[in-house]
Amino acid sequence: MPGVKLTTQAYCKMVLHGAKYPHCAVNGLLVAEKQKPRKEHLPLGGPGAHHTLFVDCIPLFHGTLALAPMLEVALTLIDSWCKDNSYVIAGYYQANERVKDARDPQAAAEVLALFASAPFVSLQVDNTKFTMDCVVPTIHVYEHHENKWRCRDPHYDYCEDWPEAQRISASLLDSRSYETLVDFDNHLDDIRNDWTNPEINKAVLHLC
Repeated sequence: MPGVKLTTQAYCKMVLHGAKYPHCAVNGLLVAEKQKPRKEHLPLGGPGAHHTLFVDCIPLFHGTLALAPMLEVALTLIDSWCKDNSYVIAGYYQANERVKDARDPQAAAEVLALFASAPFVSLQVDNTKFTMDCVVPTIHVYEHHENKWRCRDPHYDYCEDWPEAQRISASLLDSRSYETLVDFDNHLDDIRNDWTNPEINKAVLHLC
């Protein structure tokens, strides 16, 4: 049984990031609530393993995705924020620049290598399914296994509540909420730009 789910907030912010920069590749991180330590390591989705629920999405960059100095600053700030909120970085997402570019997460090796020692998944946005109506989920989920990124069941519903996620993401796209989304590129240009996107969080909550 796959052990990964996204909340509506996490899914919507990931979609909005791609919608804001349709001409660029975009990427970001997914965070989950911190779990109590377990006596033994259990792989995501393995027998006895708990499901990982991604509760929020942190948009990182658009265009150039892995400049080391910018990534280091972003990870430092995100790690501190996660500790303050009892979250852990547990996933990565990426949408490629070209519609038919469906490369697996190996293309994001520089970022993913930082998390290779922990249970971690990578989400690839399927640009061919990206529409304003959000008719179907737009993601493929990959898990790191035996030094390779393997795609998990593409037919499984990885949203905690897909009808809700579909309705709210379509509504936010229709209202052009993506124009207000802040990623770390925006934040580093002007630190007054809040990369936690509280206004979008409020909009999602209002529509739930």
